[in-house]
Amino acid sequence: MLLVRDDDAAAFEDLMNRYQNRVVSLMVHLVGHRDMAEDLAQEVFLRVYRARGRYVPGAKFSTWLYTIAHNVASNALRGLSRRREVNLVNRESGEFTGNPMDAKALAASGLMPTRQLDKAELQDVVKLAIAALNERQRIAVLLNKFEHLSYEEIAEVMQLSPSAVKSLLSRARSNLRDVLDPYLQQ
Repeated sequence: MLLVRDDDAAAFEDLMNRYQNRVVSLMVHLVGHRDMAEDLAQEVFLRVYRARGRYVPGAKFSTWLYTIAHNVASNALRGLSRRREVNLVNRESGEFTGNPMDAKALAASGLMPTRQLDKAELQDVVKLAIAALNERQRIAVLLNKFEHLSYEEIAEVMQLSPSAVKSLLSRARSNLRDVLDPYLQQ
């Protein structure tokens, strides 16, 4: 980032390549739409580039980046709550459109369709449970579990104390447990 601050375009491209997938993934979890997440990730990197002259190497770069991502996501979520969007999606015909070789490889891998469905169903339930958390809990969980940030780093990103982050994550875990326990008991 110090090279980016000094207007090194190759260094900025390297930063984008290193962090873009992580920022997009975080945004998908926060806003729920892949297209919107990609747009928001571009906004994050645009803000990083615009703020490059003001960057001060005090904390880790990733903490600074996730602070910007948190702000962009919060603004987007506020905007979404103000307007209602309707998505029109074509229904699929149900035909198998994949490569037949992929189906053979899948069968040979030993992944039975029922196991795949169970895994996909569990992933959907976990995604819904995370989406059901309030915004602050969701961001804290995503930064902790998916981006492996420490309590101190999350506190800096969210402008909270580390003890507040610990409490927030504790409540989030409790809420997730309440939602997921009945499903896992089956």
